[in-house]
Amino acid sequence: QVQLVESGGGLVQPGGSLRVSCAASGSIFGVSAMGWYRQAPGKERELVALMSSGRDTNYADSVKGRFTGFRDTAKNTIYLQMNSLKPEDTAVYYCYARWGSIKYWGQGTQVTVSS
Repeated sequence: QVQLVESGGGLVQPGGSLRVSCAASGSIFGVSAMGWYRQAPGKERELVALMSSGRDTNYADSVKGRFTGFRDTAKNTIYLQMNSLKPEDTAVYYCYARWGSIKYWGQGTQVTVSS
């Protein structure tokens, strides 16, 4: 059983930056895919950035050029660097990991973009 714990959410003004982190309780070596989803009030959960083994990171069109997902395997942690934030980026951001067919989710961290 793997636990994913997000941190780093908060309130930021439009145009600002924020970095969220996701620490796994075990090694992420060999993970099939790992990344970030988000869910805004009244909307379905959507993909933000997904890092799949052997592939380039896949980004939602709405965040391309603004968000960057990256990992630190030694720390069993992935990150989402969010720049040029917009009010429509406001959502709960969830960490996701998959080993084969087994999927794990974090508890989510709130990101609010507002002046």
